[in-house]
Amino acid sequence: MSKILMLSEKIRNAKYLDFGTVLNEIIETFKKVWVQGILLFLFSMIVMLPIIILVYVPLISVSLMHSQNGSVDTEVFSEMFAGASIMYVLLLVVLFLALAATSTALIAGFYRIVKTLDEEGSVSVSDFFCFFNLEHLTKMLLLSLITILIAVGSALLCYLPLFYTMVPISFFSIIFAFNPEESVGDIVKIGFQLGTKKWGISFGLMLLIGISVMILSFLTCGIGNLFLISLSYLPVYVIYKNVIGFESDDKPEAIETVDSE
Repeated sequence: MSKILMLSEKIRNAKYLDFGTVLNEIIETFKKVWVQGILLFLFSMIVMLPIIILVYVPLISVSLMHSQNGSVDTEVFSEMFAGASIMYVLLLVVLFLALAATSTALIAGFYRIVKTLDEEGSVSVSDFFCFFNLEHLTKMLLLSLITILIAVGSALLCYLPLFYTMVPISFFSIIFAFNPEESVGDIVKIGFQLGTKKWGISFGLMLLIGISVMILSFLTCGIGNLFLISLSYLPVYVIYKNVIGFESDDKPEAIETVDSE
């Protein structure tokens, strides 16, 4: 039996997951990985810098050049975007896709770290970058493009389908993290199977944790988001762990071996 068929079989035969039990497991896992969550946040911000500079520096420059009496004429920005070259727009698209692929690779590395710490293993900062090679980043680029197309297509259909697709999409990164040898098509297929099978509990946990993180971040003027960001990724991890699980020969202390797969 191929690995994809085996994963599909595990999803079909998945046991019932209790909401409270899974939530408690998420909290216990968070206690082990919150420091790595901070590092993930910082690395993600560093990755975002190029596109932030490319987008916002021209806007700030134009607003400063055309500001009068402390106010800015909004028509200036309309003229700016109308006159933007095709090359500039294409560059933004390419950078955005590269950013999405790099962020997905970071998140996949984070999931490998979470598994290691969950099993009392040891990790290093370099483990975040275990998927940073041409083969894996190319696959991440394709996966990011498919994710964007699914999200945009769902949003165009009055946003309602987006409430469904956002759950399967959220499983793409962790499925890749522990099955990097599989094709992009198979990763998407398994993501939708798992997301559909456990849609209710996944959506409920994501909604609860998302609102909780948002409120705590607001109360702490955004500082709380730095410490709680990893909570947003843990529902997917715990559900994947309980439904599909991990291969016995996937040694958590040897995360770097992913590069040779």
